[in-house]
Order: sequence, then structure tokens, then C-alpha cells
Amino acid sequence: MTDAPLHRPSTGRTITGQANPGAVVGAGQPGTGIARDPRRLPPGAGGRLGGNPVGPYLQVAPMALTFALFLVLPILAIVVVSFWDYDSVRVIPDFLGTNYSELLFSSVTWRIYLNTVKFAVLTWALTLGIGFTVAYFVAFQVRSATSQMVLFLVCTVPFWTSNVIRMISWIPFLGRNGLLNSVLLKLGVVHQPLEFLLFSDFAVVLALVHINTVFMVVPIFNSMARIDRALIEAARDAGANSFQILLNVVIPLCRSGIAIGSIFVVTLVMGDFITVRLMSGGQSASVGLMMANQISLLQYPAAAANAVVLLVIVLIMVTAMLRIVDIRKDL
Repeated sequence: MTDAPLHRPSTGRTITGQANPGAVVGAGQPGTGIARDPRRLPPGAGGRLGGNPVGPYLQVAPMALTFALFLVLPILAIVVVSFWDYDSVRVIPDFLGTNYSELLFSSVTWRIYLNTVKFAVLTWALTLGIGFTVAYFVAFQVRSATSQMVLFLVCTVPFWTSNVIRMISWIPFLGRNGLLNSVLLKLGVVHQPLEFLLFSDFAVVLALVHINTVFMVVPIFNSMARIDRALIEAARDAGANSFQILLNVVIPLCRSGIAIGSIFVVTLVMGDFITVRLMSGGQSASVGLMMANQISLLQYPAAAANAVVLLVIVLIMVTAMLRIVDIRKDL
């Protein structure tokens, strides 16, 4: 008795005991039961496999080109110029380490850098306290979305004027014969005008806090707005008080906003020079102000060396913040 092939009348296909080696299960046409080799798919039907491998690079090319032209190349130019020489009237292309040796082995330069770091730390601490309080109030105490939007826009009002105008507005308020001293004298709180209010480190930090607080409020508010209110209700139902909820629920969920605001504030303060110049009256110094003075004296290589060192310090500070808080994970 011989083995005869079996025929299925409904389809007319012959079924044998041998499978088609080129067939792939699940790759056939719907409703036909016919397997298809993916290597025979029409061009473009295989998604990324059939697409153009150069496509992703073409999509990133405009942004990469802009990034290279406006960030990488200027930084490289600053690094190159920092090794040049100079005299009172010209810049001399050369390769010397004199600018860095004079910078790193000068006690005056170190004091200026420490003074700049002091301004950055004080401004960061004050803006963090004020910004977190304002963001917490707007996010959790204000129930109406319209009121939240109005208060959020109020925080942006200072940006309607320039930084210089905002700083100058403090002078008639903090001056020796200004509004604050006049009120304190009339109330008998002090017997003579307070000299430290203007043209001092206090005035510099006050102006820096005024200018940069909004950069701390916005990211913290955005982080708080994304917190699920059910988590807070669950913590309250578990017996946690307001301080425990703040410490164990709100702050951990706002780490990304705090980190982003801290990066904004620290980088802006470290490079600021106009605030120090106007509010200190020339009695305080910062790295940015030192660089501005060097540029005015045509000492471009020395200013470039200071810029490179300042960039390295800021990158170290930002890297330390990012090591503490993983922004990509928390976002």
C-alpha cells in the first residue's frame, strides 16, 4: 500500500508531511494561511528594516550643526585664545601657559573666585527657600486653576523690564537717605542710617535673589503640579502630619524641579557681572566682573583663561547636582 498525498477539497492545496522551509509563521496574508518570506516584502514595508539608514542622521543634522556653530566652536575659540600672549595694544597668537599660571597661583584671583562662589551659594539658598514656598502655596493652597495661572503670571512680571532697571530701582529704597532708612529712623528702630544696605555684599545678594527667584519658582511649581493628590491623601489617611507629608512625599517628588532651578540659579550667578558692579559700588568683585575689566583693557587671552576656568568650575557644580538627582529618571 503506497502513501498517497491527501487532498483538501475546499482549498485544492496538497498537504504533505514536509514543511516549506521558506515559510514563516505569522508573516502571511490575513485570511489566506499563506506564509510569506519577509525578505520578499516590498521596499519600505518592513519599517526600520526597509527604511533609509541615513534618515535619523539627517533629522538630527540641523540641530547638531546649530549646536556646533553656536556653542562648540565659540568654546574652542575661547580655549585657543586663552593660550595666546598679549601686551597693552595687541593680542599675539602663541601657545603659552602664562595666563593660567598667573590665574591659578594668584591669591587675589582665588579670593575673587571664592567671593563668586559665596554669592552663588547664598543666592541659591535664598531662592530655594523663597521659590519652594511660593510654588508650594500656588500648587497646593490655591484650588482654582485660574487663580494659579494668574499668580504664576505675576511671578513673570519682573521680566517685563530689564535687569538693570530692576537693580537701579533698589537704590532709592536702600540708600542712606532712602525709603527704608527713613522709615526706620522715624519709627526709632535705628538712630542713624544703615550703611550696609547699599553698595555692599548685602545689596548684591538681594538683587541677585530678586532677579533669579523666578528661575527657581517655575521648575519647582511644574514638579509640584504633577504630583498625584491621591498620594498626599493616602499619607494623611496613614496618620502623617503636614510636615511629614512635606518631608517624605512632596520634597522627594520635587527633586527634579529643585535640581533644574538650582542649575539655572547657580550658572546665572556665577557668570553675572553687571549686578555686582552696580549694587556693590565697586566694593565687591566677581569672576564675571574681573573678566569684563580685562576685556575693557584688551587683555583678551587673560579673560579667555578666566572663562575656561569658570566654565570648568560651573560644569563640576552642575555635574555634582546631576549625580545627586537623576533628572531624566525623575522626569
